[in-house]
Parts: sequence; C-alpha cells; structure tokens
Amino acid sequence: MVTISLPSNQRARLRKCLRRAGRREIGGILMGEQVAPDHFRIVDFSVDDKTGTAAHFVRSPEHHAEALASFFQKTGSDFKRFNYLGEWHSHPSFPVRPSQEDIMSMQSLVHGERDIDFSALMIVRLRCFFRVEAAAYMFVRHAAPGEVALTI
Repeated sequence: MVTISLPSNQRARLRKCLRRAGRREIGGILMGEQVAPDHFRIVDFSVDDKTGTAAHFVRSPEHHAEALASFFQKTGSDFKRFNYLGEWHSHPSFPVRPSQEDIMSMQSLVHGERDIDFSALMIVRLRCFFRVEAAAYMFVRHAAPGEVALTI
C-alpha cells in the first residue's frame, strides 16, 4: 500500500489556507519526495484560492505550472526523488471522499495525454477551525483507484 505523509509544517500551512477560504473549495497540486518505496512525503503544494465556490473547484493548470517549475528548480530537477505527486482540494461542506466528478477528473489525468503513470488525490477539510481532516486516493494507469494510507 502507498503511504503519503503530510508533515506538520505543511499541515500548518494547509490549515491557514483552509481558514482563509472559509466555505469555498480551494486546491492545487501536491509536490512530493519519495522517501522509500511506496512512501511519499508532501514537500510543497500550490494553492488556487480564487476560483473555488461553496461546492466546486477546478484547478487551473497555468496557475500551478509556475509552482511546479519553482519546485523543480529548488530540488535540482531530481525527478526520481522529487516530483509531482498529485492534486488536492478541499471539501469544506462535504466528506473527504472524492465525488464522481473528482474520480473522472483524476482518471482522465492518468489515462490522458499527459503521460502520468499515477496521481494522488488528497481531499481535506477543516474541523472546528483547527483539526485538518484528510483522505488520499491513488489513481494509477490501467488500475482501479484505491485509498492511500495518509499520515498527518
């Protein structure tokens, strides 16, 4: 089983973004480090906190391309260790489970033209203004989506 770790510094940053967004869905891309076989650590994430509504979020690829380019520059383009890990968005008013639209969007990423073998989807929400509730799902080319062990 794949494990994704969300370190405390990234969790604190995420909490701050979720507080600021309130009831609007926000999201972006996840950038990670492979720390062991099937174990990834979230090193950074981008945030598009402008386009979401109370029940919908669509990531703008252009908005996050700069964050990914900057991440690769900071990590010396060591793609075997540091790379794009997947997507994330919030469900402030709904459970941290992917909607049918979320599933279709992620499947189109790994089965589309982008040559991505896998992509994680992390869905988060803020509970009681403090506790980050999160779940992650892995989408792999030519396989059914599966839940990921997420350590926060």
